[in-house]
Amino acid sequence: MSERNFMTLQFASRSENESFARVTVAAFVTQLDPTLEELTDMKTVVSEAVTNAIIHGYDNHPDCVVTIEAEIEDDTLYLTIEDQGAGIADLEQAKQPLYTTKPELERSGMGFTIMENFMDEIEVTTAIGVGTKIKMKKRIESKKALFN
Repeated sequence: MSERNFMTLQFASRSENESFARVTVAAFVTQLDPTLEELTDMKTVVSEAVTNAIIHGYDNHPDCVVTIEAEIEDDTLYLTIEDQGAGIADLEQAKQPLYTTKPELERSGMGFTIMENFMDEIEVTTAIGVGTKIKMKKRIESKKALFN
């Protein structure tokens, strides 16, 4: 029988909530006993996706909502980060390393690249004026399994 746990988190699209989201997901993931590197990767992925939602999806409007859903099934984390913001006009262009629509903010344009490199799977659905949903999957190799 598989083990399953889940959580949903909604918060105002304020930049100060990015660290809250990162720490909350990290705390949830710790039940899988990840390595420090895996935990750092998860925190980075959450930071990138949430920051994209706030800056690009909502253009820094603080009264909008970012939603995170996290589910653990056996040794796998399923993570969804969603906004109901602007959407992405050209998803393939947005996924290109160093591409950013906000160069004045000195953004690196590496968000999707980081998510793709740190996660096993990533799926992005987006529609102009409707928002963006990023679904990701990562298998966590428990440290307990390494020592048994």
